[in-house]
Amino acid sequence: MAIENKLGLKSSADLAREEERISKKKAVELFENGILDSLEPGTFAALQTIHKYLFEDIYDFAGKVRTVNIAKGNFRFASVMYLEAALENIEKMPQSTFDEIVEKYVEMNVAHPFREGNGRSTRIWLDLMLKTALHKVVDWSRVDKEDYLLAMERSPIKDIEIKHLLMAALTDDVDSREIFMKGIDRSYCYEGYESFKASEL
Repeated sequence: MAIENKLGLKSSADLAREEERISKKKAVELFENGILDSLEPGTFAALQTIHKYLFEDIYDFAGKVRTVNIAKGNFRFASVMYLEAALENIEKMPQSTFDEIVEKYVEMNVAHPFREGNGRSTRIWLDLMLKTALHKVVDWSRVDKEDYLLAMERSPIKDIEIKHLLMAALTDDVDSREIFMKGIDRSYCYEGYESFKASEL
């Protein structure tokens, strides 16, 4: 069953297809209309704006902090009970070096603040921090998808893998639309979350 959506789609496969088509169209607008340049890098408000813009035509919860607990396989993202505090702490994390920026990105991934669309939004958020602090972005075409997903799964315990992967893919071609768009490819995302009650924690 598909997650509740504004498109009235019941099939998760149909929703995934339409979601990718619409969010990519919106991402082009986000990039070309200079909206990203008006955001304060590393803030949760910036991430909310990105998420809302990408998904507001698809989901009512676009840009809103999730109200359900979610998990992927055996990995449970931050509990709703602690989510607001976690987001406040993440926002305060430093972001002046590559290591600091990736550590902040890893923590935001653990928080997973939205019901859906976290990966695509946070990769844009990551690139915004990298672009501002280091004048670099990640060329996602140089990041192996399987290696990335495995490294992200392990990153809360050991972030050396994800740092190595992303460092090797940095480029100073920060104004390339093609490079920007590669980051919101759905294939870099965890597919489908399970929701569960706080009592199941």
